[in-house]
Amino acid sequence: STEIPSTIPSNGPSSVPVNAPVAPTGAPVSEPTQDGIAAVDLRTAGQFALLAKSGITNTGLTRVTGDIGASPISSAALVGFALVADVSFIFSKSHLVTGHVYAANYSPPTSGMLTVAVLDMQAAYIDAAARLFPDFLNINTGALNGNILKPGLHKWATAVIVTDTIAFSGSSTDIWIIQITGTLTTASNAVIALTGGAQAKNIFWQVSGGITIGVGSHVEGVFLGATAITFLTGSSMNGAAL
Repeated sequence: STEIPSTIPSNGPSSVPVNAPVAPTGAPVSEPTQDGIAAVDLRTAGQFALLAKSGITNTGLTRVTGDIGASPISSAALVGFALVADVSFIFSKSHLVTGHVYAANYSPPTSGMLTVAVLDMQAAYIDAAARLFPDFLNINTGALNGNILKPGLHKWATAVIVTDTIAFSGSSTDIWIIQITGTLTTASNAVIALTGGAQAKNIFWQVSGGITIGVGSHVEGVFLGATAITFLTGSSMNGAAL
């Protein structure tokens, strides 16, 4: 799997609207791991900390470590980053981003690269959503507080709200896939923690509704959202929002 060390602390709200995925032709199929559950293959989408189809808006002193991409929308939809185009016009830079910022209207090979990355993002969402036979179903009817989540496929047919601290507990090779039919919300100052060697790159959140990371809260994992992903003031993420 690709390392995803990206940290996105936000001192102001940021919104990442993402259009609902459409299955691309020849979507990748994940192979089972030694432990029985297959990781979601992000392919080229894995190079991004933030990747969206409809744009990304920042209204505060957000800090992003990693690359940002938007396609098929142009760089005009990357709002609040004070972008400065490189002389090559292949990417831009921002004082808020440690990495490169890419948009569909930039010079080749950027447009083609983003087209592939977005297809890979959509395929990853579809893969995660299609997993069957959950190991854990509707824990606490979606109200999580103090829960320790073991590796495997977790499914909620409801909205999920994290009201305090929860933890993913497992080894560095364990995989978690979280399927949420409704919205995902973390309350103010809620924390999603890792224990026992668990890694953010191995936690895949597939969320059909909106995702809201609450004021001062911290989350871990790869967030595959069908609609908007919003980070409120003081929130942070170790992982990616795709």
